[in-house]
Amino acid sequence: MVDSHGRVIRDLRLSITDRCNFRCVYCMDPGVRFMDRSELLDAQELVRVARVCVGLGVDTVRVTGGEPTLHPDLEEIIGGVAGLAGPDGAALDVAMTTNGSLMDERRLTAWRRAGLRRITISIDSVDPRRFASMTRSRTTSDRVLAGIEAALAAGLRPVKLNAVVVRGYNEYEVVGLAELARRFAVEMRFIEFMPLDSRHEWSMNRVVPATEIIARISAAHPLTPLGREDESSTSLVYEFADGAPGRIGVIAPVSRPFCGACSRLRVTADGKVRPCLFSNTEWDLRPLLRGGADDEQIAQFLVDATWTKQSGHGISSPRFTPPDRPMSAIGG
Repeated sequence: MVDSHGRVIRDLRLSITDRCNFRCVYCMDPGVRFMDRSELLDAQELVRVARVCVGLGVDTVRVTGGEPTLHPDLEEIIGGVAGLAGPDGAALDVAMTTNGSLMDERRLTAWRRAGLRRITISIDSVDPRRFASMTRSRTTSDRVLAGIEAALAAGLRPVKLNAVVVRGYNEYEVVGLAELARRFAVEMRFIEFMPLDSRHEWSMNRVVPATEIIARISAAHPLTPLGREDESSTSLVYEFADGAPGRIGVIAPVSRPFCGACSRLRVTADGKVRPCLFSNTEWDLRPLLRGGADDEQIAQFLVDATWTKQSGHGISSPRFTPPDRPMSAIGG
């Protein structure tokens, strides 16, 4: 799959549910209603989409939500995707993003045996009160920290941590969060607040730019820049200058867009293809999946949708229009 700007799609973000047990301030209003289950793709349909995408050159599939660990067939989906032969017969890279609230060693071990290779866990605060105010949930930050330990014990590698930084909520906590990288010997990634909240209350004055995030951390723990792991990587990576384990990553779509080398395609839980996270046009794949289309027809549909991928998200443009759907309904 190649878009009209010459970018090759290698990474599928496959949302398996719009449901979530958190109501994070940068994503979902407490009053958001979930879709009827009949509108969501089932496990077989999700695996079929992945299979066709892999046949078109995708070598990485990230399972997302909503919160994917809420899905009753998660292990089946992971196993079905992981059982696909990647390009040139190589093993497919199967990853998952989760809020970490429903993880324990038993479930993590089962997912790993099913074929999950790596996991990214969201944790926006280690302070119990601030964690509660940001996630608007009953889950505690200690529960997520225990989940991180369980993921490492289950043998998933790498384990990465994500924090969305929102001014007025957790910008003063970036040093404490950065120290999780040192504590667990993992990569702690900080994400600029994006206009993907269901209330559409995003504004630039709530964005904490990458330069400020790095300056705050460096004041306590000097950092050495490593750059991007590859040109399509979302994260600018740093290591600790004192040689401590762990790394820091910054994902800066607002202040340092990385659209020019984007290799990602998204499929939502209800079967909509989104060439860009900020697409305002969706391609509805579900009628083909449920209408008797063969794999060749689905593949052509995906190729055509990919061709429309926009050159960039345009967040800084005065003509920018945020997506109608929040992040929970789009997929990470």
